Amino acid sequence: MSLLTVGSVAFDALETPFGKTDKIIGGAATYITLAASYFTQQNNLVAVVGGDFPKEMIGLLEEHGVDTKGLEIVQDGKTFFWSGKYHEDMNTRDTLITELNVMEHFDPIIPDSYQGTEFLMLGNTVPATQKLVIERLAERPKLIMLDTMNLWMNIALDDLKSVLKLVDLLTINDEEARLLSGEYSLRKAAKKIMAMGPKTLIIKKGEHGALLFQEDRIFFAPALPLEEVFDPTGAGDSFAGGFIGYLAATNDISFENMKRAIIYGSAMASFCVEKFGTERLVNLSKEEINARVQEFVKLASFEIQ
Repeated sequence: MSLLTVGSVAFDALETPFGKTDKIIGGAATYITLAASYFTQQNNLVAVVGGDFPKEMIGLLEEHGVDTKGLEIVQDGKTFFWSGKYHEDMNTRDTLITELNVMEHFDPIIPDSYQGTEFLMLGNTVPATQKLVIERLAERPKLIMLDTMNLWMNIALDDLKSVLKLVDLLTINDEEARLLSGEYSLRKAAKKIMAMGPKTLIIKKGEHGALLFQEDRIFFAPALPLEEVFDPTGAGDSFAGGFIGYLAATNDISFENMKRAIIYGSAMASFCVEKFGTERLVNLSKEEINARVQEFVKLASFEIQ
């Protein structure tokens, strides 16, 4: 089944307790499509970059089977740039630089060949832009998944609520769930958020796993305790890419299959944090992914006599 991802392809400059990087490839859509590439064959991308974005980086995406027909290149523009520094606990970070550049006027154009997509992943960006993408699709996809963040809850809440009415699945972290719902209890928060539109909700809890809510059903997926976490950047997007990539590959959006998809998404996120940027995601084998998934299975498996 075909997957369409719309979001940012960007430059990042990162600093963690383990070191720092100069400009490297980043952006939500980059992580999503790379993670999804290990599962689905039709992996389409709509994003925008400037003329400063290296062709070899576009080639990297294409080598992973990502269709870049929808990647607009503004020759006289600059690519979106974000720079951040992580604290010792790796859970908190300071944004040092944000330059929207070509993303400021991002007008997502959907190529004709992307019409009819069965799965749509809306990476974190302006809610009005996310809504525009849905409106520009001639047919409603089988599943629309949306990621967002606290920034839009603070400055574009009405637009966010408008697009939430149109999506099937929302993914946010626990802090964002509490902000959006006004509830501290994540169970109460989930009920309030699902009443806003999305029938399914994923609440990410970083190194503590993820919760899947649908109607009165709840599933918890643990996070894998890793010996080393080099860089958490892109972990949430890698999770989303693995999750929706697995759903697209299996063409099954049942709650039971979403439980499996959460494990695959968690596996992709666990790989992402082991190196800086996308470095770990571009060199994976199917054997490594399957072995990592089995680690998750063992972690959460037990018997009661």
